[in-house]
Amino acid sequence: MTRNHPQHIQPSRRAVLGGAAVAALAAAAGTGTAQATGHRPAWPTEFPLPDGWLPEGITIGGAPYAYLGSRADGAIYRTDLRTGKGGVLHEGAPGLAAIGLKLGDDGLLYVSGGGGGTARTVDARTGELRTTYELTAPTGHFVNDVVLFRDRAWFTDSRDAVLYGVPRGRGGSVRALPLTGDWEQLPGVNNANGIVSTPDGRDVIVVKSTPGELYRVSLRTGRATRIALSGAENVVNGDGLVRVGRTLYVVQNRSNVVTVFDLDARATTATLRRSITDPRFDVPATAARFRDRLYLVNARFTSPQTPETTFTAVAVPL
Repeated sequence: MTRNHPQHIQPSRRAVLGGAAVAALAAAAGTGTAQATGHRPAWPTEFPLPDGWLPEGITIGGAPYAYLGSRADGAIYRTDLRTGKGGVLHEGAPGLAAIGLKLGDDGLLYVSGGGGGTARTVDARTGELRTTYELTAPTGHFVNDVVLFRDRAWFTDSRDAVLYGVPRGRGGSVRALPLTGDWEQLPGVNNANGIVSTPDGRDVIVVKSTPGELYRVSLRTGRATRIALSGAENVVNGDGLVRVGRTLYVVQNRSNVVTVFDLDARATTATLRRSITDPRFDVPATAARFRDRLYLVNARFTSPQTPETTFTAVAVPL
């Protein structure tokens, strides 16, 4: 599939939404989809992205649609998980990037802008750009991933020891929260990357890609406390994080593995439960959960990053 394919890559907004509605009706009627035991649709476990897309982030809400950002130009692609088919929801532009992204219950996609130092909100239904936040100067920064709380969306910066809190709602301003405590910023490498909320919903867990550590960070003070790992030396190449209750999934991109940890009640210790590998993994960057599956996007960082490079996303059982 190529980026400029007229049928799937750049459809009109009406075509995208209409196609999704048709697919939903077909699924409801039990037609157009292979049936598994018990009449459950056999949803695909792998689906293509446009050539040259340069994906990294993925998010899924309550409906069976995945949203995937492009490092190439900040565009956002939407895929129907029931069919594996999709199209461009939000057009990008030169100089933009869509790294991490999360879908909120307000119908907005919160998008990390990478080296541009920005965060954006995009309407998940229409693809319309709502707001752009200038979080920091672009030089020496990389806005990487995001997690949603009721009042703010919190973004990591892989090149600076700070989290950025973007207000959700009509009022408020961006808050810069310096990381202190056990956090030690390392020069010249990716530090803070994936971010999720703690099981108690008060703070966040942040993975430091190099040297592969997990931290609990207070959203009140910025104090970072290193989480003790049991059964694993590190989570080097840690990228996207997914938390389900007290189970934490750590995507280790260049290691081609997802490590699964049990967190204690205070998220101070993470005990290795198992590892997930799959021959289809090709440097998976981030993941999102839908029902009993984990959907991962193959960023293929070790392959040529050209307009002709092919990309996929894959699903594995939780």
